[in-house]
Amino acid sequence: MDIVCLDMEGVLVPEIWVAFSKATGIPELARTTRDEPDYDKLMKFRIGVLREHFLGLKSIQDTIATIDPFPGAKEFIDSLRELTQVIILSDTFTQFAMPLMKKLGYPTLFCNTLEVGADGMITGYRMRVEKSKYATVRALQSIGFETIAAGDSHNDLGMIEASKAGFLFRSTDAIKAEHPELPKYETYDELYDAIKGVLSV
Repeated sequence: MDIVCLDMEGVLVPEIWVAFSKATGIPELARTTRDEPDYDKLMKFRIGVLREHFLGLKSIQDTIATIDPFPGAKEFIDSLRELTQVIILSDTFTQFAMPLMKKLGYPTLFCNTLEVGADGMITGYRMRVEKSKYATVRALQSIGFETIAAGDSHNDLGMIEASKAGFLFRSTDAIKAEHPELPKYETYDELYDAIKGVLSV
């Protein structure tokens, strides 16, 4: 049995931290997993910048409320779910993602959790498991699923390379150049056709 594993930010919805960077005028917060492969380093940097500017969870959630999925993203998810099971694997956080899941029709989401102080400031974060996307596809494979994965960033490469079929979607030129062996797509129609083509009969 097949199961499709998709990244969220950059694939289905705009990057939350980029949107928040624009909303606050703080360019340092525009750094994402496309730029920094070390997620722990990236998150500690972000939390430090938030603390410097006295910005808490609510400020980010206010920005998230203004974000819509990319045009065609919900239709893409709906079409895939007619063919097979789909899981969104994201290194974002429950406190960020749920309003976006509502706009996508509540697909299954595996993500992480923020630690938030009584004052609303983000103090840390908890990952479900180390290398969560890779670990999740390996766990799915261990219980009889064949995985098909797509993403755009450094932290998606593990799940893409570990799957029976994996695709880069709207990735950066640098990541595409580093991984010429991976198929690359820019539209939902192209990605849908590629996934449909490798689904088990």
